[in-house]
Amino acid sequence: MKNILIINAYPYEENFSSKLQEAYKNGAISAGHELRAVNLRELHFNLNLEFGYRKFPDPEPDIIKLQEYISWSNHLVFIYPVWWGTYPALMKGMIDRVFLPGFAFRFSSGKEHEKLLVGKTARLLVSMDSSLWTHKYSLGSPGETALKSGTFEFCGIQPVKISYFAEIRKASDATLGNWFEKAVKLGRRAV
Repeated sequence: MKNILIINAYPYEENFSSKLQEAYKNGAISAGHELRAVNLRELHFNLNLEFGYRKFPDPEPDIIKLQEYISWSNHLVFIYPVWWGTYPALMKGMIDRVFLPGFAFRFSSGKEHEKLLVGKTARLLVSMDSSLWTHKYSLGSPGETALKSGTFEFCGIQPVKISYFAEIRKASDATLGNWFEKAVKLGRRAV
């Protein structure tokens, strides 16, 4: 059994993301996994790391809570929409504030760095109104590439798996039902 943390990065209450989160959650609970869920839109923290890595701001209670939840988990699930080819500013701000040196990685004297989140895995549940072909092959999946390689694998989280839900506006009720069932199955397997 796994400890699963779901982070919903939709900046507003949205029917699709809520149902997707609920479906994944139901699948995970039915399989006996432990689960915690966070909606970033409900948290309060400064999104801006205004001094970069030169000086860190004091972490707000919600930043501390996110780091505690990530430490507790061994499988992370991120639910977010693609906006302008990548993820919303709310998710980027959370990454900048949470995945800091000393928590997610540590610089060393050599060229390599120490990965502090080894042993964790991740699943990205990515929704978009555009076509999957355009996102993946024309744009190169910029948000997922940045998250997978530039953030999560850099910190030791792997494998990072991606599930896409594309052209949501055009999706029929049958397609939506299939997507929610897929989320239930992913939750059960926690992969």
